[in-house]
Amino acid sequence: MEEVAAKAEEETVDSSVEAMKEDNATTTNGTKSPEIVSAVSTRPAATKKKPVISSNLIKPTASSSLRVSGSTPVTIRRNSTGGVTDKSVGASKVLPKQMTTTASRTDPVRRSLPDLRRSSASTLSAKTVSRASPPDSKKSIPVSPGSRSSPKSTGFSLSKPESSARPAMSVSVSSKRAPSSSVDSSGSRTSSGRAHSTLTSGRTVSRVSSPSAGTSPSVTGGIRSKTLSTPLDRSSNFSGRKKTATPESRDSRLIILPKVEVKAGDDMRLDLRGHRIRSLTSGGLHLSPNLEFLSVAQNKLKSLAMASQPRLQVLAASKNKITTLKDFPYLPVLEHLRVEENPLLKISHLEAASILLVGPTLKKFNDRDLSREEVAIAKRYPPQTALCLREGWEFCKSDLAAESTFSFLVERWKDTLPSGYLIKEAYVDRPSEEAPCQCHFGLAQESPTATDQELALRFQWSVADRSLSNFVPIRDATKEVYWPKRGDIGKILKVECTPVMGETEYPSIFAISSPVQRGKGIPKAVSLELHGDLVEGKIIKGEAVVAWCGGIPGKCITSWLRRKWNGSPVVIDGAEDVEYRLSLDDVGSSMVFMYTPVTEGGARGEPQYKYTEFVKAAPPSVSNVRITGDAVEGCVLKGIGAYFGGKEGPSKFEWLRKNKETGELLLISAGTSEYTLTKEDVGTHVTFVYIPANFEGLEGEPMSTLSSVIKPAPPKVTDAKIVGDLRENSKVTVTGTVTGGTEGSSKVQWFKSSCSILEGGNSLEELSTSKVAKSFRIPLGAVGYYIVAKYTPMTPDGECGEPVYVLSERAVETLPPSLNFLSITGDNIEGGILTASYGYIGGHEGKSKYEWHYHKAENDLPGTLIPEASGLLQYTTTKEAIGKFISFQCIPVRDDGIVGEARTCMCQERVRPGNPRAVSLHVVGSAVEGTVLSTEREYWGGEEGASIFRWFRTNSDGTPCEIKSATTSSYLLSVDDIGFFISVSYEPVRNDWARGPTVISELTGPVVAGHPNCQSLEFLGSMIEGQRLSFVASYTGGIKGNCYLEWVRVKSNGAKEILSHDEFLDLSLDDVGESIELIYTPVREDGIEGSPRSIRSDAIAPANPMGLELLVPDCCEKQEVEPRKTYFGGHEGVGEYIWYRTKVKLHGSALTEISYAGEEVVACCRTLKYTPSLEDVGAYLVLYWIPTRVDGRSGKPVVSITNSPVTPADPEVSNVHVKKLFSDAYSGEGEYFGGHEGASLFSWYRDNDGTIDLIAGANSKTYEVTESDYNCRILFGYTPVRSDSVVGELKMSEATEIILPEVPKVEMLAFTGKAIQGDVLTAVQVIPKTEIQQLVWSKYKGDIQYQWFRSLESGDKILYEALSSEISCSYKVRFEDIGRCLKCECVVHDVFGRSSELAYAETDPISPGFPRIEKLEIEGQGFHTNLYAVRGNYFGGKEGKSKIQWLRSMVGSPDLISIPGETGRMYEANVDDVGYRLVVVYTPIREDGVEGHPVSASTEPVAVEPDLYKEVKQKLETGLVKFEVLCDKDPYPKKIVGEGNLERRMLEMNRKRIKVVKPGSKTSFATTEVRGSYVPPFHVETFRNDQRRLRVVVDGEHEVDMVVHSRHLRDVIVLVIRGFAQRFNSTSLNSLLKIDS
Repeated sequence: MEEVAAKAEEETVDSSVEAMKEDNATTTNGTKSPEIVSAVSTRPAATKKKPVISSNLIKPTASSSLRVSGSTPVTIRRNSTGGVTDKSVGASKVLPKQMTTTASRTDPVRRSLPDLRRSSASTLSAKTVSRASPPDSKKSIPVSPGSRSSPKSTGFSLSKPESSARPAMSVSVSSKRAPSSSVDSSGSRTSSGRAHSTLTSGRTVSRVSSPSAGTSPSVTGGIRSKTLSTPLDRSSNFSGRKKTATPESRDSRLIILPKVEVKAGDDMRLDLRGHRIRSLTSGGLHLSPNLEFLSVAQNKLKSLAMASQPRLQVLAASKNKITTLKDFPYLPVLEHLRVEENPLLKISHLEAASILLVGPTLKKFNDRDLSREEVAIAKRYPPQTALCLREGWEFCKSDLAAESTFSFLVERWKDTLPSGYLIKEAYVDRPSEEAPCQCHFGLAQESPTATDQELALRFQWSVADRSLSNFVPIRDATKEVYWPKRGDIGKILKVECTPVMGETEYPSIFAISSPVQRGKGIPKAVSLELHGDLVEGKIIKGEAVVAWCGGIPGKCITSWLRRKWNGSPVVIDGAEDVEYRLSLDDVGSSMVFMYTPVTEGGARGEPQYKYTEFVKAAPPSVSNVRITGDAVEGCVLKGIGAYFGGKEGPSKFEWLRKNKETGELLLISAGTSEYTLTKEDVGTHVTFVYIPANFEGLEGEPMSTLSSVIKPAPPKVTDAKIVGDLRENSKVTVTGTVTGGTEGSSKVQWFKSSCSILEGGNSLEELSTSKVAKSFRIPLGAVGYYIVAKYTPMTPDGECGEPVYVLSERAVETLPPSLNFLSITGDNIEGGILTASYGYIGGHEGKSKYEWHYHKAENDLPGTLIPEASGLLQYTTTKEAIGKFISFQCIPVRDDGIVGEARTCMCQERVRPGNPRAVSLHVVGSAVEGTVLSTEREYWGGEEGASIFRWFRTNSDGTPCEIKSATTSSYLLSVDDIGFFISVSYEPVRNDWARGPTVISELTGPVVAGHPNCQSLEFLGSMIEGQRLSFVASYTGGIKGNCYLEWVRVKSNGAKEILSHDEFLDLSLDDVGESIELIYTPVREDGIEGSPRSIRSDAIAPANPMGLELLVPDCCEKQEVEPRKTYFGGHEGVGEYIWYRTKVKLHGSALTEISYAGEEVVACCRTLKYTPSLEDVGAYLVLYWIPTRVDGRSGKPVVSITNSPVTPADPEVSNVHVKKLFSDAYSGEGEYFGGHEGASLFSWYRDNDGTIDLIAGANSKTYEVTESDYNCRILFGYTPVRSDSVVGELKMSEATEIILPEVPKVEMLAFTGKAIQGDVLTAVQVIPKTEIQQLVWSKYKGDIQYQWFRSLESGDKILYEALSSEISCSYKVRFEDIGRCLKCECVVHDVFGRSSELAYAETDPISPGFPRIEKLEIEGQGFHTNLYAVRGNYFGGKEGKSKIQWLRSMVGSPDLISIPGETGRMYEANVDDVGYRLVVVYTPIREDGVEGHPVSASTEPVAVEPDLYKEVKQKLETGLVKFEVLCDKDPYPKKIVGEGNLERRMLEMNRKRIKVVKPGSKTSFATTEVRGSYVPPFHVETFRNDQRRLRVVVDGEHEVDMVVHSRHLRDVIVLVIRGFAQRFNSTSLNSLLKIDS
């Protein structure tokens, strides 16, 4: 049985390695191949390769009970790519021999595996055992087959069985999760043959249902293990068919499988191969939504229909019967798809269809990387292809897919549409970020029917990822147009259109877009709209709809332009907002709104503009009518008002006065806006009437205003002036003559002014109120100003006259700065505050200067400045001022910087010192015996003298006792003070013996005894290596206890090492050069320790050097000899060593005096160690040693000799190598060692791809290369032989380099082609003509590498920069190369990987190419009101002033009609271009004047704007049209329209003729002025400089110039005329435009 299992396991391993060979996946009798399931035998299998496989087990568990014997699966750890990790992590697990299988002994190869799978506790996939455990494994983990097994024996945690009736056991072993790289058709292994573990990490095996439950038994791996599950047994009744009983199926234990609890995360991998599954949606098969790997290969599936798998990455469905892609599931993260050997492969471009169904995540199809061709084909299909495929659409060619899928969807929708409606179109524009995306749904009636209900469409936009699996509705996206956002980039849009008719809502139809593209960041104005009335004074507003295309909206550029009817648009200054108020200047002009979208990053879009109709003037009106001037007799009144309404014409003015008797208004003046009041107007009101009129004479509504009551003339002052001295504090008076009655109590008010000229009362500042007194004293505030007097005359009855202002002749002058008094107040004592005060006169005070001074005497002038008091009016006396006089000096300073005379005030007495006193008193120090206490005090009161101190001792009852002789500020505590409190008294004494009050400090204590102390410490002994040190110490501080000792070695770097705690120290070698420190800690009898005391010695001196021992061992050739020696005497220095060689052995004095020996003794070496050489073989070696200390002092020499002569070494050779003598000759060399060399043996070998063969006859040190040695390596063999015929080991040299012929050479590099822009330069090699080079180039040449360079612009020396992308032999000269030199470097490689020397060639400076234009095209929307632009790529140096000409061309005609004046890159189409193709001829011209060949481009025929087209079409269908126009009857057409030269006319036309009719009036009938048919020379002319004007020419004598209200109406008239002429009279379009063909 063990042999059967071993053989099965061996075949399983072999099948895992050969997993890609699927032809033998199934055997002839239907039994599963060993590739499907693998089991592990009870003992290791004997395989060819024996890798050590170990499993990293983390909390392994074995649950449930096991009634049948079975093998335990081997856990194989997977690496990060899905393979088996070779590195051993834990102990290798081998199953015990007691575990046996139930496999049949008949046909063991085919039967053992299924039997093992049924009987095992946990099944394994084909990937489980790709490498068997080593046969020499000694450690095993036995697992008992019963539930009674002890868990301690295996390290597995056995859980309780659910019931005794459940015989299956579930085993979980941790396995690190690792992704799989690729999957074959059966999903069983990766392409590299790496094994997968079926045991999950710390989790139980997923639920296995019994066949009776109706579910398919399956085993899945855990989330982290990511392993393949065990395939289902062939004996399961999944298909429901009855099977014939077989020996394998008779065992009932194999049918009744227990239910195993499923834990979260154990359902990531599932292997369902070979289970005859017919559908993945059957009720018995439950696919977890967490699957990442699914293999359904070798089943009977007809489709892949199943629930969506959001995490599935690998789907293997090979060898099924799949015929359709219908119901293909949504697999948003699928990477690998395999459908080999299915009928589905008959579908053309199946790979492209799979790419469309899966989405961009698909990386491999049928175990191959995606084909670029198939990816490109998939991109050609419409967006709805994937949905149609899932609905059953038959895959077809890409060029037919759009129409085919649309027809497929229409067929599905036709029964759900409103009755009588058909779908004409359903598609979505190509979406782009932040650009309008419009959907197009065309529903049309099959036949027009009368119905009251209109069909309405509702829209809802949704978004999904590229897999189309889950469309999410977009909030508020319910219109026909949707603007994709930044988050929609790369996603798919879907719009659902719901037809609604009345209250009936029909099922929706849909359209799907291509992926949303990222915006280019260049904004585009989609549409412009203008709102507002085009009337003077109104506000018009421009609105723009902008597609930002991914850019961040910035501050856009808006501007308004004004365009006269016969001129070009002119920018309006300051009109840069979206709103604009129409002014008088805009009347008669067309407004242009120009809008340029700009992003925040500065990207600008194309400017767009919108024209308006012509602005009309407002009706004439006037507002704010008022009367200016004083309503006083004799004054002039003026009527004014704000006119509005075009250009003002002859407006009318009237002045009226109300009759006091009748109350009627009488006209007193007319025709002027000014009126002078007379005596008759006194006591009445005057009315002003304003009748506005525009330039054309149209009058508006009159406006009037009423004046106040006219007053009589008031009193008046003349000859007013100011009398007096104009200086500060002087008195002045105002005088004047009053006329207008008797003067009464006239009032005078005084002001000041900074101006010398009166400019009204606005700049005056009041100095006083209005008073009757005419005199005034000039205050300080008026200095520097002019004095102004306001003189108001009054009559005795209180009537006031017009006030008169009088200005002084000059500004008020000021007095010089000075002080009128100065004084000092305060107490002249130390610490007192002195305060200075003064009076200032002379203008405004500035920053006056203050100074305080010391004076030793009253005559000590100017004294000593007190700097800290400068600038202050107060001073606090300090200690330094005692006994001195204090003075204060003030220097007055005016605000203009003028300095006055300084004044000084001195105190009458000296500063007195303060009374002495103690501010604070403290005792400082510790109350310990032997400590010094001191006083800390603060004295105040002059200079301190001999103050008095007294110290007191106070006992516990508080009785103080003065300490004799303690009269200083400090005190040393003695033994007598122990137990007492200490205090001090302090009596402050000034230096003049004045005494202050005595102060006593607080008590300090009680005083305690002092600590033990070491007063002295000394060393005893010599400070020399080998000596003994001791010490002497003196102790104080009570009775001596056990004092503490510590000997410390102090190194030169400061590090310390404790040596001993004994009473002495023996000095050793380690102490030499270092210092010894002794730390002595005094200890009192009661155990109290004192402060440690230490002493440090000088550096320890070394002892005299000497050699104690010297021994030389026996020697052998080339083996280093190291003698054994013993040194004493400080640190050993560099001693003197001399090795001697002697043929005889020396003894006694001959040995000690060997340095004086003769020629028989030879000195060999002067180092401690010695390696005997060939000369030493057979001789004795002697070592002569002079011990030397590190300081250079030497001791007595010591000599030692070997016991026996030096023996030779075994013969050997080293550094065997081959030296190249010539190109075809080599020499073998090596270094012999081992006595004297004899007849050594030499040989040569040839290495041909690892096979080394002896070269016959090559037995010398030199060797000549033969032809057989090419492309091979040679080796040299050296067998050493000693002179006594002892043979050594053969040594071989390293193999030489491969013997190759010469490296290919390039004689020179040349160019083909011209150094001109656009031409192609090709580098060509010139080969040497030698025979060997010809052979090398013809036989051994490999790849040739090229690199192109371009010269830099700057510098005299030509420097080149590499063109990294130009690495071929050819280079196309570009624009940026003009004027620069090109260089090409070439390196030739042979087939052996060698390279030639660098060869290069350089060009002359590149010349520009012949000018031409490429990809010329015209951009525009195709309507007659659009703006067209020419675009093209210029070639041929730098472009100069190229020529552009716009032309028209009739469709089907080769003739071109030039459009005069249109030579720019932009062209604004008009109605004359309708029906023509616009042609632009572009003649490229280089900047140096060279002219290229002209190139032309054309548009499609220009169409009429849709709205205008509908209007024209409707009028043409009626057959009779009338228009109201204005005819220009003036023979001078340059006259401005709107000045009275236009007359109203009716333009009538029908299908045969046209006529201009002058309408009738009350006095005349309507008359026809012009009549004619559409026969040539009839034509219509338009004017590009006036978009409202047209001319109809009937023949050479009759023509009419007409003006309409707008361009739109002009275009309608022209198109209707041409429509009649072309449609009914076959008149050519050229004749209508007056163009000669």
